[in-house]
Amino acid sequence: MLTTFLSHQWKSFWRSRNKAGSIAAQIVLGFFMLYFLVVAIGIGFWMTSIIEKIMPGINPTIVFNGLILYYFLLDLAVRIQMQDLPTLSIVPYLHLNIFRRTIVNFLNLKSLFSFFNILPFFIFFPFIFINISASGGAVAVLAYMVSILGLIVFNNFLVLYIKRRAINNVLIFAVGILVVLGLAASDYYGFISIRDFSNLVFQNIAKWPFLALIFPLAAFAVFYINAKFLTANLYTEELSTKDDKKVSTDYPFLNNFGRAGELAALELKLILRHKRSRSSVIMGFLFLCYGFFFYRMPLIDNDEFGKMLFAAIFMTGINISVYGQFMYAWQSAHFDGLLVNKINYRDFIKAKFLLFTISSTLITALSGFYGFMSYKLLLLHLAAYLYNIGVGTVVVLYFANFNYKRLDITSSASFNWQGVGASQWLLGLPLLLVPLIIYIPFGIFNKPYLGLAMLALLGLIGLLLRNYWVGVIVRKFEKQRYKIAEGFRE
Repeated sequence: MLTTFLSHQWKSFWRSRNKAGSIAAQIVLGFFMLYFLVVAIGIGFWMTSIIEKIMPGINPTIVFNGLILYYFLLDLAVRIQMQDLPTLSIVPYLHLNIFRRTIVNFLNLKSLFSFFNILPFFIFFPFIFINISASGGAVAVLAYMVSILGLIVFNNFLVLYIKRRAINNVLIFAVGILVVLGLAASDYYGFISIRDFSNLVFQNIAKWPFLALIFPLAAFAVFYINAKFLTANLYTEELSTKDDKKVSTDYPFLNNFGRAGELAALELKLILRHKRSRSSVIMGFLFLCYGFFFYRMPLIDNDEFGKMLFAAIFMTGINISVYGQFMYAWQSAHFDGLLVNKINYRDFIKAKFLLFTISSTLITALSGFYGFMSYKLLLLHLAAYLYNIGVGTVVVLYFANFNYKRLDITSSASFNWQGVGASQWLLGLPLLLVPLIIYIPFGIFNKPYLGLAMLALLGLIGLLLRNYWVGVIVRKFEKQRYKIAEGFRE
């Protein structure tokens, strides 16, 4: 049966209307994976030399032991953002004589074929075979390998479980992110040393190898919980039996924008009434703390904005990127209705711009607490904000015309993480890299404030020319709308 599922997915991919775009994205993504794989191999085989150069006089094995749990904590944080949920169109199978356990097993097996599960082999195993075997023998090597494999599987299924539960309850996702960030911050500020704890754990594993079984047992436990949750919720309707009753709400402040405001209000209701779209917007607020990873006082004091610009663009424009890349697809269920209704396409596009501007303005205002670190960060955020609403919105809305993939936000919530993952972030790279390219020449010639001013000026020019860009996007939308509608019907 598993081979049948694979065969069906293979045929579905090659018969898809959007296969050319998918292949192109996979090729580009493949180059990125190859690059990181080569880096991982280099780190693995030269880890001893790297440790001795960075930390001379310290036993490399002690440093290695301290890095293992630290790596998997960071791995967990990255997976939460980028790892895809394994998806399968389950509706055609649920009414057939197929055990639910078989479908669940396929989804769990498919999730193991992830790039995140391959990297640790090349990073950790060379050091284990070269150094640990020399000091601890074959039994110690086996214990380390079992531990690493257990941690890989544990992270894999823990992230899948968190994401599936977070679809129904975003608080779970938020708690997961905060726990990871809290542990990383505690280690950074010296409250709790993850590296010392990791070293203690693996020193004991080297002495008593049977302790390595703790990690596979933990992995099996989270796998069992994940599989049980999937089996219990393998339905085409919503997972939750409790329907949140929401009353249609008017947004008076949007009435000031005329017909575009009315359309924006309707889309805002769509966002708030569906878990998938609501979660994508809430992500923007969760990432308000992202700047703490990039903003450092030495960088701020030396006006090194180039090293902090990515975080500013990302935070102030995350909703533009995450929500905007699937702009028309959010309405794919009733897109045909939009085409036959008496809707002015200029108002339709203006409503999108309005939503982007409101969300980016709100997040930028909330990020004002970074001003307590330095007023310079407020200038940085202002430049990033103007660039995002003036230029970023245009880029995202224009390229949204080339997205033909349907998003069924009314289908089973358990399988509604469709399209979110590494490929989505890959498509957002141009949006995040262009401002860096614009700023770099000014940074090289030590004109940081002029670089920020140039970004802000480009954003203001984009805002002043918004009506022109609306016209460009409307003309493109009118050419593409039937292709988009055809893709949404698949």
